[in-house]
Amino acid sequence: MTLHSQSEAEKWRLHLARMAVNIYFFVNGVLTATFSTRLPTLQMKLALPPGQLGLALLGCTIGGLLAISIAGHVSSRFGSKVITIIAALAMCVSLSLITLAPTLPLFLLALIFFGVASGAMDVTMNFQGTDVEQAYGRSIMNSFHAYFSVGSLTGASLGSLLAAFDVQPETHFFAIAIAGGAALVWSTRFLLASQQKQVADKQPVLKALSAQISPTLILLGIIAFCSLLSVGALFDWSAVYISSNLHTGTGLAAAGFTTFLACMALGRSVGDRMAERFGAPRLVRIACALAASGLTLALAFPWAPAVFFGLGLVGIGLSIPFPLVLSAAAHHAGPDKDVALATVTTWGYAGMIVGPPMIGFLAEQAGMRLALVPVVLLCLIAALCAPATHKTALQTKY
Repeated sequence: MTLHSQSEAEKWRLHLARMAVNIYFFVNGVLTATFSTRLPTLQMKLALPPGQLGLALLGCTIGGLLAISIAGHVSSRFGSKVITIIAALAMCVSLSLITLAPTLPLFLLALIFFGVASGAMDVTMNFQGTDVEQAYGRSIMNSFHAYFSVGSLTGASLGSLLAAFDVQPETHFFAIAIAGGAALVWSTRFLLASQQKQVADKQPVLKALSAQISPTLILLGIIAFCSLLSVGALFDWSAVYISSNLHTGTGLAAAGFTTFLACMALGRSVGDRMAERFGAPRLVRIACALAASGLTLALAFPWAPAVFFGLGLVGIGLSIPFPLVLSAAAHHAGPDKDVALATVTTWGYAGMIVGPPMIGFLAEQAGMRLALVPVVLLCLIAALCAPATHKTALQTKY
């Protein structure tokens, strides 16, 4: 085989790997949104009061956080490919099990299983994404997260449509699980095989600890925490803010949330090109400032066009920081990137968990508008930490 043909073969292999990771992110978004859109139906099916439903969802969240922490260490030993495959297929299976649970305890167990699978898939598919990005030699992490956003929009739209036609969750979830599982199995062959690490003696422990207490990693964790807390707050409360403060119907409130989601997908679709042009630190600073400005506009002027425009700016701004944080963490940690990625992912998802209940508590005390003001401040804090996303320029290969 000639040098030219070797180069073309390698290029094609990386293109297929990128396509496979895109599929994993897309399916993850579809599965997550499918569950969220049919949650009210599942609540009515089991006759769960809000408190019991909240307890079950907390089990899902705790399972996800535990899986994120464990998956990073397991992947560092056995490679992310096999863990990504197992977690993704487990997420498909657990989605189906959720609809079969006849009682609250079994529903809770199914949600814990779903949370564990989702958390493990979240972190390991990002490992695969950083592997492909480093092989490419240029920024492409935002494009992977764009596929997650498109998958979320697809899953939410399909779920809303099927719910409107009274399609049972069992039929809906089984169909999504089978289709998603088939796509994942087909794309598995194209994932990059991560090298296994021989973690003997005390050296890996010391490396893991040093990675977790690195000042740069702490700053990246703060950005992840602030940005995903803001995302979680807007996911759960933007529609409520529109309906309660603009006194609109549920349709217009849902349209505002869809505007936020669509602009997140748009921001991620151009994020990589913007990172190449402006550099990650400047782009993260601009994006966080844009999110803060957009939310300030939406809160200061409770008029539908201003709120929609503001939420669009927030969606674009919050779409960019987290993928760039993952890319920077992998770059700074070098061979121990699995531990670093698991650490910043845990920080980020902790923020996503803390955000919605914090906003709810503040809204009960001070009203929805003032409750969202801390999100503006968190975006500004993330902007101040933006220099941590600096990394040596990658040499473009493909």
